Amino acid sequence: VQLQASGGGLVQPGGSLRLSCAASGSISSFALMAWYRQAPGKQRESVATITPAWGSTNYADSVKGRFTISRDNAKNTVDLQMNSLKLEDTAVYSCYALSKLGFASWGQGTLVTVSS
Repeated sequence: VQLQASGGGLVQPGGSLRLSCAASGSISSFALMAWYRQAPGKQRESVATITPAWGSTNYADSVKGRFTISRDNAKNTVDLQMNSLKLEDTAVYSCYALSKLGFASWGQGTLVTVSS
């Protein structure tokens, strides 16, 4: 399964962006999907996770209340709505999927730059 991320760009602090991850196959086959990010000079971190089957979500403390992860099983997409963006949200955001057999898939990253 291939994952294609899109939606990154340049936004001012306080602004919003919506990232989308499109899977080449059914996301219902995955146990978990997630968005990760890696800022310059920092380790990659999990931003938000979702279970395609139940829609259960989890968020990093740093984005709670600002970011929302959602899935559309019919369109095979997982989106990340990012509001109230901060300078420290600047990073390359990548889509991740974990199959029910434990195999991991990564999409290419999309750059989000928050700058005034």
